[in-house]
Amino acid sequence: MPTIRILIADDHLIIRQGLRLIIETEPDFELVGEAKDGAEALQLWGGLNPDVVLMDLRMPGMDGLTAIERLHVSHPGIAVVILTTFNEDDLMLRGLRAGARGYLLKDTGRAALFDTIRAAARGETLLQPEIMTRVLSQAGHPGSNLQPSSGIELTGREHEVLQSVARGERSKEIAARLGISERTVKAYLASIYNKLGVDSRAAAIAIAAQKGLLPGG
Repeated sequence: MPTIRILIADDHLIIRQGLRLIIETEPDFELVGEAKDGAEALQLWGGLNPDVVLMDLRMPGMDGLTAIERLHVSHPGIAVVILTTFNEDDLMLRGLRAGARGYLLKDTGRAALFDTIRAAARGETLLQPEIMTRVLSQAGHPGSNLQPSSGIELTGREHEVLQSVARGERSKEIAARLGISERTVKAYLASIYNKLGVDSRAAAIAIAAQKGLLPGG
């Protein structure tokens, strides 16, 4: 099994130490660096080139959201997993729109953390059911500035693929269920990304929920 190189960005030393102890229990994980803020994460990423970055959102100096946005501009394929104590829908959606491939609270279980890291390293998005419910519930939520009218037109098959992605299915699983090839699934995803103006599954889910293209929670 290939080793997944991980960088942690969190301003609390005790959190970084705890994550290090947890990560070191997995034979396919290697912690290659630790950053205390977003600016240091950007600096370390350039030299260490990790496979996955675990990023806190609220840090002094440059916050995690800014760091994610800057990393995504320069390296669109970077795998970032948000790991935060803040259970806020606005931050969650902004992080996913910025290109994060996962969003976990710091009280999440080890299995969910490991699964999300491995999915991010594969280039996939894995959102926990409670997070997905919150994303979907933002479509037309009272008091929200997210509106269900979009003007974006998806084909029937694109809707099927998008809904499958929102359920957390992999391309292989989508292809098997719809009776098409993985290459065709990826072509549909490329078209969906283009129409939504995104380049990741997580961002597609977040934007689609805002635009009313997915059923609300």
